[in-house]
Amino acid sequence: MRLSIWPNAGQPWDVIRDEVAHCEANGWDGVYVADHFMPSFGDDTGPTGECVALMAALAVSTSRLRIGSLVFGNTYRHPAVLTNQVAQVDHISGGRVLFGIGAGWQENEHTAYGIELPPVGARLSRFEEAVQIVKGLTSGERFSFSGEHYTITDSPSVNPGRAMDLLIGGGGEKRTMRIAAQYADEWNVWSTPEVMKAKLEVLARHCDALGRDRSSIQVSTQALVFMSEDEGFLENMRQNPMAMQTMIGTPKQCTEILGEYAEIGVDEFIVPDFTLPPPGSARNDWLDQLAEVAAPFRS
Repeated sequence: MRLSIWPNAGQPWDVIRDEVAHCEANGWDGVYVADHFMPSFGDDTGPTGECVALMAALAVSTSRLRIGSLVFGNTYRHPAVLTNQVAQVDHISGGRVLFGIGAGWQENEHTAYGIELPPVGARLSRFEEAVQIVKGLTSGERFSFSGEHYTITDSPSVNPGRAMDLLIGGGGEKRTMRIAAQYADEWNVWSTPEVMKAKLEVLARHCDALGRDRSSIQVSTQALVFMSEDEGFLENMRQNPMAMQTMIGTPKQCTEILGEYAEIGVDEFIVPDFTLPPPGSARNDWLDQLAEVAAPFRS
């Protein structure tokens, strides 16, 4: 199982750079960047780093880590323009980019910037067309597409010689996961082991219906991590309802949880740094401890 870091894009660049450098130097496998223009809740007064720019900066400040988007929002990113941008970052990185895309969801940034957020059904129809465009523009061949939402006319390939791996993010079981089953090289969702086990059964059913081998799709997941030896702190976290999935426990308990993810077929665990100690030595020590916890399942 791979281990990757997800730095909060609201942090200064030097904090992100140093954290990622520490992870790369200590054997982590990847780094992910979210595509948002502001937080979805809480204090939104500070700047949030733009995803393509941060990926390009990481491409030149790292040498080994896979660099992923988690995930680009299709509602505010034209897929042909976005594919050109990401392809350039892929070239800069020497072919280390994982192109992650989703249908888009965060209401406050659409409202703030006057960008339409269609109803879910229309959003997913637009998203499915966008995924086909990303695949077509990176196929190495000239590409045309005529859909309800997008038209591409005899476009040259934007990434000749390399078809970037495509990650589709989202846990909608009826349409999003069917789109992932049809087109994705990797599928991602927030989860606990229990949630992921059920979702993987859904993904397998979609793959069976499409005639695709489920094992050809890599699976990644993330959760907010609260790892500590302080039982009082951990119990407080367990009693505190959160919007995101969580992994809460002592190092020993976190080892067991990661083992459950590995046993059901998760290929990569992504660690958001949103709940970690402050940047610097305290955070680096925590990251090193988590890497030790995950070591039995690393590949």
